[in-house]
Amino acid sequence: MKIAAGIFREYDVRGVADRDLTGEVAFHLGRAAGTFVRRGGGTQVLVGRDCRLSGPALLEPLVDGLCRSGCRVWDGGVMPTPVNYWGIRHLGADGGVQITGSHNPAEYNGFKLTLLGRSLHGGEIAALRSTILAEDYVAGAGRREAVTLLDAYIADLAATLRPAARPLKLVVDAGNGTGGMTAVPLYRRLGYEVEPLYCDPDGTFPHHHPDPTVPENLRALGASVAAHGAALGIAFDGDADRIGVIDRDGAIVWGDRLLTLLARALLAEVPGASIIGEVKCSKTLFADVTRHGGQAVMWRTGHSLIKEKMKELDAALAGEMSGHIFYAHRYYGFDDAVYAGGRLLEILGAGEQTIGERLADLPTTVSTPELRVDCPENLKFRLVAEVVRRFSVAGRAEGFRVIDLDGARVEWPDGWGLVRASNTQPLLVLRFEADNEARLAAIRARFDAELAAARSELER
Repeated sequence: MKIAAGIFREYDVRGVADRDLTGEVAFHLGRAAGTFVRRGGGTQVLVGRDCRLSGPALLEPLVDGLCRSGCRVWDGGVMPTPVNYWGIRHLGADGGVQITGSHNPAEYNGFKLTLLGRSLHGGEIAALRSTILAEDYVAGAGRREAVTLLDAYIADLAATLRPAARPLKLVVDAGNGTGGMTAVPLYRRLGYEVEPLYCDPDGTFPHHHPDPTVPENLRALGASVAAHGAALGIAFDGDADRIGVIDRDGAIVWGDRLLTLLARALLAEVPGASIIGEVKCSKTLFADVTRHGGQAVMWRTGHSLIKEKMKELDAALAGEMSGHIFYAHRYYGFDDAVYAGGRLLEILGAGEQTIGERLADLPTTVSTPELRVDCPENLKFRLVAEVVRRFSVAGRAEGFRVIDLDGARVEWPDGWGLVRASNTQPLLVLRFEADNEARLAAIRARFDAELAAARSELER
């Protein structure tokens, strides 16, 4: 069969529903995933989906494909992605497939695959495509069973997280994704006063897009925090594996600052623990982890890649600018925004200080949020590779450092810049940080020049 190569990304399968992702694609992906599990000695697979309108049309053929490969399929229905991860452990399943477009626009959907104990990425996802193209499938007669997981998941997290130490009011904005299904009842069970905002699942996302890395998407949450006199606001992306946070004063708490706060609390309990931050994180994060006695590690962006690195290093905590937070300390090592919110509430419940007050001793820098620049799929990786090459040559002459773990992170004594290719959309992602505005502008200008020169070189 013909299948678009572009839907097989670094750490998931993703595309526009009904165009790139059809029922036929879902069926064959089910056959390939089932074959992967069966050949690895497994038989049981959990499936679930977010609330996107295209979900049911992808779920049915996916389940059919898994069953025809001889798998026993647990169907969890509509649920957040972290509940799928949790359910694999709870059921003793051999893998899970979550149908979700995550933080992407409503017309997108995708498949996150956790099979035989790991989140597939890179060559393993490419191998699924090869299996499909060859139709090299294991055959069998599996069966489907419905399973209800939300109540048991909430009960487990309620038993793991510490209950509210003092009265604390928060606003939860699920962006009409799936996060409200678990966050609102969990936080109330822990003793917090919760004001829900857009917590009814609706795959058209009528109020704002569920991506908490975009400031515009947090505007309603900030207004609600102010209106209710809440201590903070917590937002989720469409499948609740990304968290966004608004402080009491309306300030956005970006992922690296949130990770800094979480890391300090963890290191007070586990001195010397390894903490992983991805390449877009502030230099202040890595310095602060070291200052508080931890082992600071910089790594590549992507939930599959982070989880793999956590296992390799036995790291206790990891996080990304995008709001993926991974706890192995007192939890299971996967990215769960609702659980991360519970850990944040533990910290804030222990005293009266706001997040900003708790982080007031961090060195002052100026920085941009994640900047996204449209770039065609067939160009973005080649363009970034050329920028890496150009900076590497210049760095040897000028004495600056180039970190090429994931794109080009270029570090000077007074600032740094990053450009990398998005693994989920036709975009370049950039971020900049410096000691002052003038230096920030200079670093951005240098990147603009190198990108323009690289593009010109590739178009010759």
